Amino acid sequence: MENVMINRKELKEIINEVFVDVLSERKDLIGSAVIEAFEDIGLAKAIEVGQTGEYLDVTEFKKRLDKKIKSKK
Repeated sequence: MENVMINRKELKEIINEVFVDVLSERKDLIGSAVIEAFEDIGLAKAIEVGQTGEYLDVTEFKKRLDKKIKSKK
């Protein structure tokens, strides 16, 4: 295999071109990344809320969960 020398600018152009090609051909990757980011944000917010020290017993939790589910229908 032959070694090829390229400068920083050429390498950057090649990487950018490959990145654009991948995103153009695999748009599903963008959607998956965005969905995953939103899930991570939601989880982080849930953890913050959970750290308030206000805890529910199982019965109250189930009541609130049922109420949320019924309001979504």
